[in-house]
Amino acid sequence: MIRKAKVTDVKDIHKILTFFSQRGDVLPRSLSELYDTVRDYYVFLDEETDTIVGTCAMHINWEDMAEIRSLTVREDYQGSGIGTKLAEACLSEAITLGIYKAFVLTYRPGFFERFGFRAVDKSTLPHKIWSDCIKCFKFPDCDEVAMILEF
Repeated sequence: MIRKAKVTDVKDIHKILTFFSQRGDVLPRSLSELYDTVRDYYVFLDEETDTIVGTCAMHINWEDMAEIRSLTVREDYQGSGIGTKLAEACLSEAITLGIYKAFVLTYRPGFFERFGFRAVDKSTLPHKIWSDCIKCFKFPDCDEVAMILEF
C-alpha cells in the first residue's frame, strides 16, 4: 500500500535511505532534513507486517520543475513493482500540482526511461540542484545520469 509519509515514518525512512546511501546509490539524508521534507515523501507499506519497504520523494525545485529522488526499495522486495508504483505516485502528484517537468539523477536510467525520461546534460538542470550534490562524496565527479521528463 502506498501513502504519503507521516512524521512517525521518518526514522524508518532514514534507515532505508541510510542503507542505500552507504552503498552510494542515493544521497544521505539527515533526520533533520527528512523531518523538514516529510511532505515530499511517499512510502510503500507491506500490509502484512505494517513495515515500510520502499520510499520515494517528489521535491519541488521551481514553479515548473520537480525532482524525483530517494527512490529506494528494500532488497528483499525489489522486482515486485514497488519502485514503479512509488515513482508513479510522485509523478501523479506533480501533475496534480500543475508541474509538468521532472528530473532525476540516477544510476538506473533504464528504469526511468520506461516513464519517458530522457538523458540530458547535467548543465541543463537548474543550478539549485547542486546544493544537494555537494553533500555527495562523489562531488564534483558525479557519475549519475541526469534525466528529464516533460509531460
